[in-house]
Amino acid sequence: MPTRRRAFLVLFLLTLLALSCLALALATGSVSISLHDTLVGDGNSLATEVLLGLRLPRALAAFACGGLLALAGALMQVLLRNPLADPYVLGVSGGAAIGALSAMLFGLPLVVINGGAFGGALAATLLVFALGHGEGAWTATRLLLTGVIVAAGCSALVALILTVAPETQLRGMLFWLLGDLGHAGSPTTALIVLATGLTLAMPFARDLNVLARGELAARGLGVPVARLRIGVQAVASLLTAVAVTTAGSIGFIGLVVPHLTRLAIGNDQRLLLPAATLAGGSLLTLADTAARTVAAPVQLPVGALTAIIGVPVFLFLLSRRGGIS
Repeated sequence: MPTRRRAFLVLFLLTLLALSCLALALATGSVSISLHDTLVGDGNSLATEVLLGLRLPRALAAFACGGLLALAGALMQVLLRNPLADPYVLGVSGGAAIGALSAMLFGLPLVVINGGAFGGALAATLLVFALGHGEGAWTATRLLLTGVIVAAGCSALVALILTVAPETQLRGMLFWLLGDLGHAGSPTTALIVLATGLTLAMPFARDLNVLARGELAARGLGVPVARLRIGVQAVASLLTAVAVTTAGSIGFIGLVVPHLTRLAIGNDQRLLLPAATLAGGSLLTLADTAARTVAAPVQLPVGALTAIIGVPVFLFLLSRRGGIS
């Protein structure tokens, strides 16, 4: 078990990593910007416009979305006590995809596409909760299976939309499905939701530590399990919905990052939640920087890069003694 001193050291290093990733995102791009242009350029200069108008909003959106997904993944894993739980386990991504792709199919503007994604994510979440909390007792397995079934149904509807979509719209749809921060827009909403979600989750971190030991143990120690469960579900769903609305469906961040963070910092949710947020934001910022520069001027879907990174990392975690937990 890592000592508390080591845990705080890891948090400090993750903070430095996050700042370094943001700085790298600002300094890297198809347009070369010197330090002199950045420091002394006037407000109308090309350097200022590229940095403040293009790179900074995109870098902050990437960091916010990565943090949202990692925090949601950490919450879902402790709630369901399942190492394979991720932010999309409740069908949020599938519902958002139906809403966003339907808006794209009819040629609606970006604001309607984002609204459709958020509405679809919310509708899928409410459907999973309604079915998962039907007759009989609530169980983590029941909620998980309900989410898997709803996600499968959403995938079928997405396939139908792609089948009937004109070829001119397919590229944009596929980029959205694979994750694309090129049209993320203002990162303000995602950053506010990230800060709010972490602020709401931290006071319950001690109860989450007890819940991780089992529901019976948590009830025996006086933890309000039902209220805690509903609160965690609501916060994780909101975090995921905002991330998907901002950047599309980006996989493996919410699945892998909590496990990696747990290896470095332990399973104390009071430290794990902020650490996972920093690590997830840093990873997606790095992936997005690579997505827009590796094959420039062609931009790669950032979700494909996170999958390329996430698959071998997850296989490594599985191959370790004791596997993942």
